[in-house]
Amino acid sequence: MKISIIGAGPAGLYFAILMKRIDSSHKIEVVERNPPDATFGWGVVFSEETLGELRDADYESYVEITDTFASWDAIDVHYRGSLLRSRGHSFSAISRKGLLGLLQRRAAELGVKLRFEEEVEDLERFRRADLIVGADGANSFVRSLHPDAFGYSGNVYPSKFAWFGTDLVFDAFTFIFRETEYGIFQAHAYPFDASLSTFIVECNEDVWAGAGLDKLDEEESIAFCQELFAPELGKHRLLSNRSLWTSFVQVNCESWRSENIVLLGDAAHTAHFTIGSGTKLAMEDSVALANAFVRHPDVSRALVEYELERQPAVERFQDAARESATYFERVKDHHHYSPMQFAFNLLTRSGRIGYANMSMRDPAFVRTLDSWFAGSANGGETVGIAAPPTFAPLRMGEKSFANRVVLAPPGEGGSPDGMPGPAQAKRLSRAAEAGVGLVLTEPVAIAADARITSECPTIESDQHAEAWRRMAEDLRGSGRGLIGIQLNHAGRRGSTRPRRLGVDIPLAEGGWPLISASPIPYLKGSPTPREMDTDDMERVVQEFEVAAERAATGFDLLELNLAHGYLLGSFLSPLTNEREDEFGGELDRRLVFPLRVVQAVRDAWPAERPLSACISATDWSRRGTGVDDAVRIARGLAEAGCGLIHVAAGQTIAGGAPEYRRSYLTALAHRIRSQAGVPTLVGGYMTTVDEVNTAVGSGRADLCLLEIEALSAGPAVAEGLS
Repeated sequence: MKISIIGAGPAGLYFAILMKRIDSSHKIEVVERNPPDATFGWGVVFSEETLGELRDADYESYVEITDTFASWDAIDVHYRGSLLRSRGHSFSAISRKGLLGLLQRRAAELGVKLRFEEEVEDLERFRRADLIVGADGANSFVRSLHPDAFGYSGNVYPSKFAWFGTDLVFDAFTFIFRETEYGIFQAHAYPFDASLSTFIVECNEDVWAGAGLDKLDEEESIAFCQELFAPELGKHRLLSNRSLWTSFVQVNCESWRSENIVLLGDAAHTAHFTIGSGTKLAMEDSVALANAFVRHPDVSRALVEYELERQPAVERFQDAARESATYFERVKDHHHYSPMQFAFNLLTRSGRIGYANMSMRDPAFVRTLDSWFAGSANGGETVGIAAPPTFAPLRMGEKSFANRVVLAPPGEGGSPDGMPGPAQAKRLSRAAEAGVGLVLTEPVAIAADARITSECPTIESDQHAEAWRRMAEDLRGSGRGLIGIQLNHAGRRGSTRPRRLGVDIPLAEGGWPLISASPIPYLKGSPTPREMDTDDMERVVQEFEVAAERAATGFDLLELNLAHGYLLGSFLSPLTNEREDEFGGELDRRLVFPLRVVQAVRDAWPAERPLSACISATDWSRRGTGVDDAVRIARGLAEAGCGLIHVAAGQTIAGGAPEYRRSYLTALAHRIRSQAGVPTLVGGYMTTVDEVNTAVGSGRADLCLLEIEALSAGPAVAEGLS
């Protein structure tokens, strides 16, 4: 094959090396606009997994790379005068200049033609090539020639950063957080050879501008940062290599190939530097593309396989990098945490490391976390050997949760008169037997015409309340946790068939009239609800109030459902609330009626017992509510007497663009907990105690809703919780 590679960075050079190793008859040229000794940046970090791939792909270059490595296993966190160290992380780094030099030498040894200081103005000169590789970085010229084919988009992150070097050789990957009158600055530092370290300074754009860094030149910026981090740098200097302040741009491409042109590395994708994956991803791309040609000598088939293999892997890294970057953008939200919890929150920020993984990496660190968390849960008393965060108690009012796990078995199976049925009792009893901190009922309708389905239970009479009271007493005999009831009005999602027959399918016969914030059907085939008038509102408020009084005879906690597109949630979202009166329009007005219900329930519900509210953190729709709105909603609910926010998402409308993945709601709960200052309950495909330990121990949530399927895995969960 005749292969032309544009760009002599690690991706382009390494791909050339691998293709020459596969078949020395390949004619390969690498064209680079810069001189061979020109490089920008300082150190490059590799993980053990990546090193394994490099070893298997080209042992000769692997040996030379690892011979020059700086290696360490610790992460240091400097925060509010404390230094916390976590071990077991296994990092290795090399100078970017050194890496490029050895790759250039290896490529030349194998017969690759290296052409430096040559500008590429078009691809005409490469028209006879069988394969053209765009490895020319985030501002790829090759990609720009075919914007429609590659589907490029760039997401500019809101923070500013400058990439310095320093002659201080750190012995750990070091995070430094510095509070100033302008806001918080953070440094990310790590060694990469015997005499130098990388030192990245980052801050939010408003902090950067407030400090006047937008008006300083390169030397003045270095002086500012050197003084700012003088306690850690001591007499050592910060060094510059075109170290200018910039904003990170996440590169995304819908496709990485067009005919015989393919993109590698930053030309195809970028991931934020806080998880140190840029060069790693680029060289892994090269391995994957070369392997695709081993299996498929045909260019078209090889490029398809390369894209199918690498795109999902890179997207997962980008998701993790986005979570990591968001952590640093919002670090001020976590700055009230104690040093121990702050450090654990930082170490688990991207979702790639959790409590169990940390237990293997650094058991001593996790034991210290357990001890600290147990002490904080017990009023600050010092605790020696302690159980993991999942098993720490939580006090709310007069009630104490024995642990941080919540189960809410799926419902239905009630009797025709709305009484709880044997199937519901069995599911709740099984959950209680697991020894969880809280068992929460399915949505219980406040009235017959507030039901979701024809089998939805209600609490519309004293007889219903007595049946629920007896069930709650039986559940207490089955376990040691609290028993909670979820009160709901289905609104426009009501009058449907049992969900075992399909979700949101209207009843063919025996349906009942629906009400909602606005006359908008949930589905095209759903009945159109009547827009509520003031009489409807007064009736619904009274029904919620009476239902709360009835529930007080048997339950420890009451939760109001203001999510999932049901009645109260329909007032909160602009997608479902098109009213022009005092109950519609801006968010403060959309909140009026739901808050009226919450206040009435708070007055009816015993003051010493916890009141929870389930809200949608996002509608997953461009015109709907987002997490910033959810923070405002949570603040309003907390002021009205809700001591716990149950974080949900989506289902406000039948459409939307959900982002389902493991623990997908945890980051949203973290935002609400930190910014609204209210405890949170979070679910979102959580199935393991490890996920609970991570979310609770890091301060992202206070209680976690495990998927009920977790119980079907055997007695492990129940045994652990009991």
